[in-house]
Amino acid sequence: MHPVITASVPLLEPPGWATAQRQLFELLDHAWRQFAHDFTGPDGRLNYRDRLSTRDGVDDFYEVFFNWPQLYLLGGADDLLAASERHWEGVTRQLTELGMLKDEYERGYDWFHQGESLLLLYFICMAAPERWKQRALRFADLYVDPVHGNYDPEHRIVRRPHNGSDPDRQGLFEGDAYPWLPHEAQMYGFPLEWTLPADNGQPALGRDPRLGEEMRRRMASGDTVVNLAAAGLVLNALILSGDRRYRDWITEYVGAWRERAAANGGVIPDNVAPDGTVGGLLDGRWYGGHYGWSWPHGWYSVGHAAIVAALAGAAATGDDSFLDLVRPALDEIIAQGKVMAFTEADSSLQSKWTVQLGDDVHTPTLHVPFRYADRGWFDYNPMLMAVPTALWHHTASAEDRARLERLRAASGYDWRTVRPFRSKEEAGHEEPWFAFLSGDDPSYPERILAAAQAQVRHRLARMERYRGREVPEADIHLWQQSNPVVTEALVQLTWGGPQVVYNGGLQQARLRYYDAAARRPGLPPSVAALVSSIEPEATVVELVNLDPHASRSVIVQAGAFAEHTIRSVHHTVCEDPSWIGDLYDYGHHEPAVTSVSRQVDDSWLQVELPRSSRIRLTLRLDLHTQPPSYRSPFDPRATQGPS
Repeated sequence: MHPVITASVPLLEPPGWATAQRQLFELLDHAWRQFAHDFTGPDGRLNYRDRLSTRDGVDDFYEVFFNWPQLYLLGGADDLLAASERHWEGVTRQLTELGMLKDEYERGYDWFHQGESLLLLYFICMAAPERWKQRALRFADLYVDPVHGNYDPEHRIVRRPHNGSDPDRQGLFEGDAYPWLPHEAQMYGFPLEWTLPADNGQPALGRDPRLGEEMRRRMASGDTVVNLAAAGLVLNALILSGDRRYRDWITEYVGAWRERAAANGGVIPDNVAPDGTVGGLLDGRWYGGHYGWSWPHGWYSVGHAAIVAALAGAAATGDDSFLDLVRPALDEIIAQGKVMAFTEADSSLQSKWTVQLGDDVHTPTLHVPFRYADRGWFDYNPMLMAVPTALWHHTASAEDRARLERLRAASGYDWRTVRPFRSKEEAGHEEPWFAFLSGDDPSYPERILAAAQAQVRHRLARMERYRGREVPEADIHLWQQSNPVVTEALVQLTWGGPQVVYNGGLQQARLRYYDAAARRPGLPPSVAALVSSIEPEATVVELVNLDPHASRSVIVQAGAFAEHTIRSVHHTVCEDPSWIGDLYDYGHHEPAVTSVSRQVDDSWLQVELPRSSRIRLTLRLDLHTQPPSYRSPFDPRATQGPS
């Protein structure tokens, strides 16, 4: 048995955030069912009858459902897990028929997109580890076991930028040239821009050597920085199995990139030739690799892959110095920052920021460069907050928090602003969440829940407009744009964590929950949770049972993977029933609320919530005391508390 406490403070006036949270759960339950009805077939596949003519597209099928099992883990409907599994199976069959997969896995593509594809798998593994263990280990072995041709243990590199289950898939494209579209050329430019003489003019896309022979020769083999996201796949296997060889691979591969970064003044390079030399195919340049610093996205792809790998290294080994794979590059782009309005910036991500900034596109604020080439730093954007937030969440260190405070001070717009948008990553509200955690914005929970409602209802309207439409290959993003499941607000408010790093990360959370009666993950029905502080010495969460008739039993878990230990809990109590008043009183008194403390020394704490009750827990946590695990509080091995 785990330690048990019982709530005793009566719930008289339900807080607005609690009722709004449960209303969002109800709306989401309607929304995912409607999407499945409108856009998928009986076996879970998407309604699609066109072909896929390039290597691109696998991610666009899986991404549609990436946060459905995440919603189940938060407390979504009981049958949502089975639905998520059915959609993975159906889409996998569909993509196999389209020639995109071999043995259920991507034949060969870059890890910027593979990381996006795999989020659905990771969340399913988190929810049903035993059912998905063998499949997940088989996928990880594509990289850990050199027999599959992806990994070169001698040079500690992934052998090519496009990699996966099919060793016969070589290079970056079929045909003579990379299938770069005119609008992409306009947004992102070209790779290897230095190889084209300045006076040569602009060749047609199909004859441009930067998209043809030069790209094939200089970028189609050797390692590239976004391959670091494969560490997430291997960490998932380590959590599932505990097998030391997965930890050893992460240590070796991520460690090799740490050494390259250190040799480059701390800033991680983006390319390694087949012989193990940085810049070996690019005339010595540390930049210019596929999906690297120069093309197409720079920090947007480099930073996400690096933080996925750094967090995997820290989780696998317990050594937080792996995070120094990320910090120097992050601090370098901040040091290169300039204050300007977004309308004055050379950003290649216009569609992302115009929605996220709203009216503040005209407000002077700190912009940092995302890309680097022979001309130096360029492509200035506001700071993407996923990486610095993930660093701070993992370490809770003064250094990583101070970086966030400096970014806030340099911002020309108010971090408390909440805008109702839904980015591709289903994230982007890290700034107002940080302001809330800093005690600056007590209204944030209700406002972010209202914004989430707005996005669900917007997506439902999109679904109504496009249901029954024949989707051509060019429009396969329609499903992502219509996916009505939104989870960022629930992740922040109930788990005390940022949304998952989108290009292949595993979830971060200060707390998670289990329904003790149903013996499943997630908040029980009618229960709402609000984490208002994530400082280890005082992680504060309020639990509310809105049900006026039935009691609920919640198990609070320390960490996304039971990797933390709850040392003690200080919680509210109401021991005096006189607040009810006497038989002939027309009103009631204010309940007298006090607090008590007790030792816990466990990764789990069970909280009994009688009908119409609430409790505020202040937890003292020791972070990263246990190897991350998919064990649940119902696992017999979990009854013995951690050290």
